[in-house]
Amino acid sequence: MILLYNNIMKLKKLILKNYRNYDDFSYEFNKNKTLIIGKNAQGKTNILEAIFYLSTLDSYRIKKDSELIKFDCDYAIIRGETEKNNTDVELDITIEKGKNKVLKVNGLKKSKSKDFLRILSCVNFSSADLLLLRGDPQNRRKWLDMAIFQVYPLYFEKLSTFNKIRLQKANYLSFGNIQDDMLDVFNEQLATASANIIYLRQKYLLELEKIAKIKHLKMANNEDLRIKYSSLCDEFLNIEDLKNLIKQKLDIVKPDEIRRAQCLIGAHRDDVDFFINEIDAKKYASQGQQRTIVLSLKLAELQIIKEKINETPLLLLDDVLAELDSIRQNYLLETIEKDIQMVITSVDTLAFDDEFLKNVDIVKISKGKIE
Repeated sequence: MILLYNNIMKLKKLILKNYRNYDDFSYEFNKNKTLIIGKNAQGKTNILEAIFYLSTLDSYRIKKDSELIKFDCDYAIIRGETEKNNTDVELDITIEKGKNKVLKVNGLKKSKSKDFLRILSCVNFSSADLLLLRGDPQNRRKWLDMAIFQVYPLYFEKLSTFNKIRLQKANYLSFGNIQDDMLDVFNEQLATASANIIYLRQKYLLELEKIAKIKHLKMANNEDLRIKYSSLCDEFLNIEDLKNLIKQKLDIVKPDEIRRAQCLIGAHRDDVDFFINEIDAKKYASQGQQRTIVLSLKLAELQIIKEKINETPLLLLDDVLAELDSIRQNYLLETIEKDIQMVITSVDTLAFDDEFLKNVDIVKISKGKIE
């Protein structure tokens, strides 16, 4: 079946106020490709982070929203003027210290995040992603959650529900004087919430693997990529069977959880494993192989968004080309379709050939300002 991608989505303008190292920033995206150049620590990555935040209401660089506010300021504003299906949509986020962030779409306040999310779809690929295989399990879980989020916005609520139940149970365990009946109530709720998360993660990874395998083979001949969700169950079960299995495991570890005052079973303990020709890539893959895996994952993410929501997402490339060799650079730039909007950061233009630079807006950033 041939899919027609008719839903055009573009970021037309980005406005920042008191955001990171920016006092006032405004830029109109006039071309599909924008290259932001400048020395390190000038604010290039902050621009891409702001775009990603408009899409997901989250950032891979922060633990709390207030970290986005410029030092010595009380609030920050991120505003994006977008075009979606030939209709202008303005996204507005105000982050104020000690208060909940305020979300507006076309000037109308939105009380729920789901009314704001996925209006701007994007895939972010940064040099930090190249550490995905060697990083902590929580980094891989966050990457996976962000990816699912782009095609299934209700996942945000399911993840939030799971985290609330897990935290409540952890707090209860820490108090001591545990009542068995009460712990069973928490375990029942945690098993249900955890099953929802694990099911969607496994389902997404199965689809991602099919696409990433093909892209990986094109860059690395005879190297077969396999992706495995590492959990308490290796099989892909339905939600009800998963719930029952988790509940059984929770009953078994109940004495250990009480003794250690920790939640030992659940989606928060899971990981993602990668294999090249059945060899554990997290342990034994070379840097080049790791880069090929991550590049395959990001391109697969891009394709899944297009297929699932019939929309071409924005692609953010944060200083990543400097980390790739010429073969992987060329594959990345050549496989990106012409109609996709890209925002790229780099120290300079040396990593790009003249043909690529012909139709690119080049913006130089220095100390949080456009030169």
